[in-house]
Amino acid sequence: MNTAAAAEWAATDDGPEHRRPGRRLAAWCAGLLFIGVSVVVGFRTADSDGITPVPQLLAFLSWLLAPTALALLLALLSRWWLGMLWGVVLLGLLAWYTDPYGKVGDPVGRPVAELRVLTSNVEFGQGTASLVATVRREEPDVVFVEECDYACDARLKADLSQDYPHRRAVEGGGSEGSVILSRFPLRPTAGVPGTMGMPGAVADVDGHPVRLQLAHPMPPLPGQVDLWKHELGALRHAAATDRDIPLVLAGDFNASQDHAVFRRILDTGLYDASRLDGADRTATWPASTAPTFGAQIDHVLVSEDFGASRARVLDVAGTDHRAVVTDLTLHERR
Repeated sequence: MNTAAAAEWAATDDGPEHRRPGRRLAAWCAGLLFIGVSVVVGFRTADSDGITPVPQLLAFLSWLLAPTALALLLALLSRWWLGMLWGVVLLGLLAWYTDPYGKVGDPVGRPVAELRVLTSNVEFGQGTASLVATVRREEPDVVFVEECDYACDARLKADLSQDYPHRRAVEGGGSEGSVILSRFPLRPTAGVPGTMGMPGAVADVDGHPVRLQLAHPMPPLPGQVDLWKHELGALRHAAATDRDIPLVLAGDFNASQDHAVFRRILDTGLYDASRLDGADRTATWPASTAPTFGAQIDHVLVSEDFGASRARVLDVAGTDHRAVVTDLTLHERR
């Protein structure tokens, strides 16, 4: 080989000396991704929601499979064997936690009543018109409405009061207003105190009392994570008390099953109706990217007295949340 040819070969050589800088960069990128994912997975493993930005990222825990897989590929390309092991462990943990949380089971008593429940966050009332159309189409027996401002409340009274003569509401502007609409007679309860309205009632469902509680705690915004935990804790306390009456706890929880504070609510003995019917992890927010990308933060939770079927997640125009509707069967206690 002459000198000119050797120089040309050296300039284009893809040997180890020329690959090492690229490998180091790939390994560094993989490591940074692994560290970020490991922090979130670590808090999930420790059964804790941590501090910002961990609670916000936990809502999208299953989606962390994507950056973990990318990091694993970079570790493979850089021949970083320890990183590859790290990535495999993270993928295994993420896959494990993607499995739905909470128990499932069928009520043992005979069925005594049926009701259809729908919950919808209408985003400061902007989705009210679409919600009215959805309610008329789906014909639920009980409707939970979050972020129902004064105009929303007035619209629901004007358009739905004939079909839903019974209501419990916390009036407010913006996100503070909430309403429970019912075909069944309602007896008021104290509800749950919070920054946004969370009214409650006891419904007479074909002669059987059913406790209804709307859920709408504050979201885990930076600087307000403690408030979010406190208000979800108040919902847990409400779920754990007065266990003699069957309970439907529904609304925008601003939390998914990957949040420890939400799992504590399920641990009181409640079932997620979507899981009972196989629709768990169906994204409800943000509506603009769901169902391709999002988190399931809108739920219908029920006590063990209920069976669930036909759980669906519905698009509602004008709001950043999708509605959840499910058919419930109340069973006699033994």
